[in-house]
Amino acid sequence: MDRKSEQLTHHFQQYLTDNRQQTIERVLSQRTKHIAMVLENIQQPHNMSAVVRTCECYGIQNLYIIDDNNHFETNKRVLKGSNKWIDIVRYKGKNMRNTKPCLTDLKSAGYKILVTHPDVEGISIEDVDVTEKLAVVMGNESEGVSQEALELADQKVYIPMVGFTESMNISVSAAICMHALLPRLRKSPADWQLTEEEKHTIRLQWMRKSIRRSDLIEQEFLRSIA
Repeated sequence: MDRKSEQLTHHFQQYLTDNRQQTIERVLSQRTKHIAMVLENIQQPHNMSAVVRTCECYGIQNLYIIDDNNHFETNKRVLKGSNKWIDIVRYKGKNMRNTKPCLTDLKSAGYKILVTHPDVEGISIEDVDVTEKLAVVMGNESEGVSQEALELADQKVYIPMVGFTESMNISVSAAICMHALLPRLRKSPADWQLTEEEKHTIRLQWMRKSIRRSDLIEQEFLRSIA
């Protein structure tokens, strides 16, 4: 970390209670970028918001939004402020398909692309090897994942079901996938935790969001050490 950001972090501490600082450190210790969620052209704001909230609750730091129609909307009552604590990356280029750029970038970053699809060629989400970096792609409510996502997938995965109905709500499906992966990941030998540099960056972000008028406090402090 650079000297200024280190000094700023120490300066911010005086504006936070001990309990808040301990909570930040506890949450940071369980955060991961080893698994990422990807939502492809989700249509309903409450579904989008529920997935954001579940990602935050399970400790997933990065959520990728593929938004070909540029109609990204959320529901504040469902979010409960969860969007403040994770990094949401949007792929929203106009007049283009954004699935390929998103999944290509994730592949370049070392992620194995898992696409959810009720296909006999797939494997159960419960059997996925969590020691690999994983990006789990969920399709929209009416059509599921796109053909482009299927072509770019490294593996198709499905949620085991034993009823007559062949699908579940997207937010429920996302929650089940996270529950199938995250507890196993934390028990695995994988290097799943954030690096110290990542922790520092996120810690500072969270401090800014936890302190009232943090922007003014930061400006005044940086002037004082200039």
